[in-house]
Amino acid sequence: MKGYVVCVYKNISDQEKLMKYAQRARIAVEKFKGKFLIRGGRSISNEGEKSPRTVVIEFSSFEQAKAFYQSKDYQDAHTILKDHAERQFQIIEGT
Repeated sequence: MKGYVVCVYKNISDQEKLMKYAQRARIAVEKFKGKFLIRGGRSISNEGEKSPRTVVIEFSSFEQAKAFYQSKDYQDAHTILKDHAERQFQIIEGT
């Protein structure tokens, strides 16, 4: 089964840091052969609070998605965003 990273942002306090993070994170996504399915864009919130940004990335397996998150490349990118955004980051197995 495939693995998906689903990242729903609650708030973003520094757009510049977000862009730097995104550039570095993309390198890790590509290294682990991930495919962006959703990366921001227009949205409608029908229930609950509206999120300023949602990202969904598809990987070939759940294990590959976990390896991406745990990789040095991604963790280096993640430190750029620390204290500049609040989000929920999940790895989900699916079809």
